Amino acid sequence: MIALKRFCKSAFLTLLVLLVLPLTVRAQSKELHWYCVRQKAHRQAIAAPELRFVEDCGGYYIDHTHHEGNEDKVVYLTFDVGYENGNVEKILGTLKETQTPGAFFVLKHVVTANTDLLRRMNAEGHLVCNHTANHPNLAFASAEKIKAELTELEKVCQENGIVTAPYFRPPEGSFSREMLEHVQEIGYKTVFWSFAYADWDNGRQMAPDTAIRLILDNIHNGAVLLLHPTSATNAAILPQVISTLKAEGYRFGTLDALCGG
Repeated sequence: MIALKRFCKSAFLTLLVLLVLPLTVRAQSKELHWYCVRQKAHRQAIAAPELRFVEDCGGYYIDHTHHEGNEDKVVYLTFDVGYENGNVEKILGTLKETQTPGAFFVLKHVVTANTDLLRRMNAEGHLVCNHTANHPNLAFASAEKIKAELTELEKVCQENGIVTAPYFRPPEGSFSREMLEHVQEIGYKTVFWSFAYADWDNGRQMAPDTAIRLILDNIHNGAVLLLHPTSATNAAILPQVISTLKAEGYRFGTLDALCGG
């Protein structure tokens, strides 16, 4: 009888663990979507409270050392490159003419289809960063899947003589705490942003004057800007955005400076 009771108790506990474990896993693997809340009067944007933990997991989205009271005004230009339609090359031309550094988060097919363009990024002092090989949502991915996506992009860059920087941006800003931890274990720092706007659809581009005003109205010290370099509007307005910000006393920093290399 005692043995039977022990067996029943053990079976009950095992069943309880099996029932609770999936709930625990689902809770730990909650998918999150990055965003910041814009502030008025050029104050720093604020990450949503439930997302601020990213900085505990090797994540960056803003330069906290350069706040409103800091006389040294710096912003960071970052670009997510999904393909090349002629506008990426135009933007590289603008960056070269204005001697402005940028960071380009690229995919595998971008590398293989535009090898010379990415070599040019290296040669002109820009950072080539990891946006995964195939642009999957990695929020629920295993550690093995995450590593495979990042190392596949690394490999194709190395095979084509392109130097990559240890910075990662998750496709579409989708992530989870576990994903960030896995990325950090691989040796990458995850870079989000403090400003972005709807610039990715070339069939629905914002008017240049409107886009310029939106960017300049929301700029702040320590801002990390996310722009899509395939955007016709961005290619058209970037010279004016850069010249205006420099005239206002801003300089353009690198992710190596922001993230500590």
